[in-house]
Amino acid sequence: MSDDAGFRHYLYPSDDERIVGLRGLDAYSYREAAKHDAFTGDLIRGWQPLYPAEFVGVTSDGTIIPDLFEAAPNGAPVAAMVSAATAALAALTPEQRETLQYPVDAVEWQSWANPEFMQHDTGLRLEFLNADAREALLALLDATLSPQGATLARTLMHINGHLGGLTGLEPIMNDLSYNVSLYGTPSLTEPWGWQIFGHHLALNCAVVADQLVISPIFFGAEPDKLHDDDDPALTPRVTKARALLAALTPAQKNTAVLFESMVDPAMPAGRIHPGDERHLAGAFQDNRVIPYEGVRASELEADARDRLRELVHEFIDYLPEGPARARQQEIEAHFDDTWISWIGGTGPEDVFYIRVQSPVVILELDHHCGVFLSNTEPAGFHIHTIVRTPNGNDYGRALLRRYEATHD
Repeated sequence: MSDDAGFRHYLYPSDDERIVGLRGLDAYSYREAAKHDAFTGDLIRGWQPLYPAEFVGVTSDGTIIPDLFEAAPNGAPVAAMVSAATAALAALTPEQRETLQYPVDAVEWQSWANPEFMQHDTGLRLEFLNADAREALLALLDATLSPQGATLARTLMHINGHLGGLTGLEPIMNDLSYNVSLYGTPSLTEPWGWQIFGHHLALNCAVVADQLVISPIFFGAEPDKLHDDDDPALTPRVTKARALLAALTPAQKNTAVLFESMVDPAMPAGRIHPGDERHLAGAFQDNRVIPYEGVRASELEADARDRLRELVHEFIDYLPEGPARARQQEIEAHFDDTWISWIGGTGPEDVFYIRVQSPVVILELDHHCGVFLSNTEPAGFHIHTIVRTPNGNDYGRALLRRYEATHD
């Protein structure tokens, strides 16, 4: 379906039991209530055994491809990141600093999630800190990301607060309902990193020897804009995905489109996840096997290859200039072994799912049904996007392991 009607047509009435039952709950009381709800409880129970598993990495066939990730400085803004992290630590109490920090290779990296209910209270919750502390922690976004990446992240946080205001559930969904953590000790030379996650936003940022890796990433929104006259926050990704599909030949499009409907009777059992819907590389999927599907980039004509490069560039523009350039080169090195798959309609207003996958990157975009809006079919105003680095370099782990093997 399209979003011609606008998301406001799908706002629940203020007295709807879906909303009334959550009023008065904050992040912690809702966390407990979610465990016992029929829908969210099943999600939590399904994800629980995945979280503490030893990290391997997403693969296409269950086997990690070795030596894909070269240890080389990529222009990471390490000095600015260290300065911001040091200032943030100085703004906290000793007890808060202890809660915020974990070892650089801690399993807590893998606790991130994108639903509105808190599963893991990792690090510090921004909404429960004083203004100086939370602003100091949020300064990590500006120090680490590209300007457009930092703007997008903060916009998605504001949209979350907007949704909380529209539904009267501000204690559950607000601009600051996000957890922040530090991993290792901020350093110009030693590995360390930081993380933020919450409803429709997750960033995992690792620095290893002057090399920045930001992966996994989750950017999403319900609705997709802060003000009615704004452009939807993630429209460039949608537009470039449609341009890529349009550039395929009819035969290639036929191969790329796995299913013509977002919920297709021909889909195998389990292909639609109740929370992730069509996404395969979401939260807690750090070791998932995701086979290649669709059409291979080596088969594409020049225009389609250019459209694919534009889509990739759009997905990774949260990275600052040097790391973005290095990441583009890394992806380009495996360009011919990049696969494109699609689910859903192919018209200019149709909702869809797309996955771009190679040995070094997975990009996903999916339109979703309503959670705090009432649409029962996927709509353009509820969108999830994911970026992962398969074969072991999510959280910069492949680089960290190489570093640890060569340093005491």
